Amino acid sequence: MKAPRTGSGGSPWLKLVGIAVAIVALFAGVVGSWFYGKLRSSLPQLDGTATIAGLQHPVSVERDALGMPTIHAGNSFDAARALGFLHAQDRFFQMDLTRRRAAGELSELFGKATLEIDRSARRHEFRALAQQVLQRETPSQRALLEAYADGVNAGLAALKTKPFEYVVLRVKPAAWQPEDSILILYAMTLTLQEDDGRYKHSLATLWDVLGERAFAFLAPTAGPDDAALDGSVAPLAPIPPAGVMDVHAPAPVAGSAPDPAPSALAQWVSQRSDPSGGPAAREEFAPGSNSLAVSGAHTAPGGAVLANDMHLDLNVPNAWYRAQLLWEGHQVAGVTLPGTPYIVAGSNGHIAWGFTSGYTDTGDLIVLSQDSPRLYRGPKDEILNLETRTAEIRVKGSAPVTATYEWTVWGPVIGKDPDQRPLVYHWTADDPAATAVDFLPLTEATTVAEGLAAAHRLGIPNENFLVADDQGHIGWTIAGQLPKRVGYDGRLPVSWQYGDRSWEGYWPDAEVPAVTTGDYLWTANQRMLGGDAFTRLGDGGPYNPARAAQVRDDLQDLVGQKPHGIGPADLLAIQLDDRAQFLARWQQLALRVLTPDALAQHPDRAAFRAAVENWGARAAPESVGYRLVRAFRLQAANLVLNPIFAPCVAADPGFDWSRFQFEGPLWALLRERPAYLLNPAYAGWDQLLLGAVDGTVADLKAQGTTVAQATWGAYNTLEMIHPFSRLLPRALTGWLNMPAEALPGGDDMPRISAPSFGASVRFAVIPGREREGILEMPGGQSGHPLSPYYRAGHEAWVHGDPAPFLPGSAEHTLTLNP
Repeated sequence: MKAPRTGSGGSPWLKLVGIAVAIVALFAGVVGSWFYGKLRSSLPQLDGTATIAGLQHPVSVERDALGMPTIHAGNSFDAARALGFLHAQDRFFQMDLTRRRAAGELSELFGKATLEIDRSARRHEFRALAQQVLQRETPSQRALLEAYADGVNAGLAALKTKPFEYVVLRVKPAAWQPEDSILILYAMTLTLQEDDGRYKHSLATLWDVLGERAFAFLAPTAGPDDAALDGSVAPLAPIPPAGVMDVHAPAPVAGSAPDPAPSALAQWVSQRSDPSGGPAAREEFAPGSNSLAVSGAHTAPGGAVLANDMHLDLNVPNAWYRAQLLWEGHQVAGVTLPGTPYIVAGSNGHIAWGFTSGYTDTGDLIVLSQDSPRLYRGPKDEILNLETRTAEIRVKGSAPVTATYEWTVWGPVIGKDPDQRPLVYHWTADDPAATAVDFLPLTEATTVAEGLAAAHRLGIPNENFLVADDQGHIGWTIAGQLPKRVGYDGRLPVSWQYGDRSWEGYWPDAEVPAVTTGDYLWTANQRMLGGDAFTRLGDGGPYNPARAAQVRDDLQDLVGQKPHGIGPADLLAIQLDDRAQFLARWQQLALRVLTPDALAQHPDRAAFRAAVENWGARAAPESVGYRLVRAFRLQAANLVLNPIFAPCVAADPGFDWSRFQFEGPLWALLRERPAYLLNPAYAGWDQLLLGAVDGTVADLKAQGTTVAQATWGAYNTLEMIHPFSRLLPRALTGWLNMPAEALPGGDDMPRISAPSFGASVRFAVIPGREREGILEMPGGQSGHPLSPYYRAGHEAWVHGDPAPFLPGSAEHTLTLNP
């Protein structure tokens, strides 16, 4: 049978394939051209004129080479309208996601993928709370938020096409409401604080299962290496004896938790081929920040100098938006938070201020006493009905979902204690009286004293507030409302039914701890003060004090070596300090255990020792030793502490010891080496430490690398990506992300750095001399990938190169008219 004739053009099948490919290419080109056109038409307006209804006077907006705007306005309301216009044009999708995160409305955009996030947020009813907060604000403050919302909606409407993210999602952006700016604040609260008391729940489990002496040793509130501003330290509690805490015991030996099994530890070990398994020492980098200030006694011009680097998740676009606002009698510059009309941290020519997470105690677990499943004992033993609240969550592409929550007069029910009694979480964020967003008194303050007073009136998540003024003074306090507890310290769950334990509102301004003395001050999420001040601040789970101690020591060295003429560049150098001082003793410990006998017949251990011996003592991208020492510490912590905490995990699967101040107890155990607390998988403590070395090497092999290849930079490579990169194939979204670059910096040092976590801004400035200041920010001003400001300034942040605090020469001018 003859084949069909095809002529010179080849087979019919190939022709069809060619036609199909051409059609697909044409279609892709058409779609690509259409999308590119949409993308270009949604670019922010940089020049010319635009209109904002409600403006009292024309406003001029100048942008410099980095896209940083200078807003020249006639008053604060016009400045707020103009800032809202710019935020909407550059960052509206980011603002939308942030308000939806707090309100529990992400699923309207993303469908079922974000349903559980929305369920969690809806429990606190933040949108309704935001509306209440708005009504509580002064008429002037409400007018400012309304002016900002008008500016946002004008900026969104002025775009020729809606922001490109909405084109991809095929939805319309919803208008901005004044209450949405309050939601932005609640979203930051969710970032910086727990909304369910998980830390306290773990403390309670530790107390119930292992008892008071184990609790005192394993979860101290203070230690000998602390870096508090008042110099307060405390000795560690003694290691509990075998009768109290014994990893070889068949069951928990103290407390009221039910015995989970004949041998909780035996089951734990048998279920894990890797004895380091279970809850782990924190691998991720916790939200936090550094701030530091030096008094005018040590600066050339006499004004005090302040620096701040706020550590947050690194996303595209960045959390902050640089700006300078000028209206009659006011000039303030720094970073704004898109969705709000203020300079959040910066300088106004008289004072400079910054924030770090305070880790104060803002929520308590209340044990509920019930007479029946729907009744509970309320204040003064009153019998009350348990309230059921429901929320309808709209889900894109699906039917709405109804979420149900149980509430009491004190707050929502969030779980149960080991005795199966309901636990209620009483949290400042659920009280509209604790929230307010009026930063204007702060931006108008002229002295440290005025700045501290303004900070006390801020209704924000409790933050360390550090301030410096042009007269050379410096000061610290806590911003936000501090609950005033009566009858207990708040660390463990208690009953409120009898009235002898409660909150009596919030501490008045005059009784909120503050420090205004000293040549220098520092905050790095450590315990800030001891004694009665600590009682007022409470235990919110502050982090390892090693970073704060290094900042403090850097400042001490700086003042000693350069008693006069300290400036912004000197504080930037401290912000960029990547010396691994905290891990130095871990490096020495690894070398001590890697003896010649331990190395024999173990080439991986020999390679480990060689890298650690020459580690460079810095979190440098090229360092193998730093990565190994860091991993060795985490392995050792897990091997030592997981067996001790195994009964707690058996009683409470959500138990998490990573927030405890475990470094001191861990070293006490390694130093004293009690046999009854040695992990049963090992014959001795040296064998355990060698197991930590071997576990580190095994993890590297599981990751497809070797000791020689395991540089810190290979792990610590920037992953600063656009939200769409989490939803779509990277091949389609890589152009949206910041370049993947190996970064210096790591844990427990001033230069905090992780692949997607780090300094969301670094600035250093002397108030009144802002032109000499420094401000670096990852990513760029604009959230639009075709904007010249999408990545502008990013390289300076990566390399720690000083970038200007104030805008440079104007390259674009936009006039906003009434």
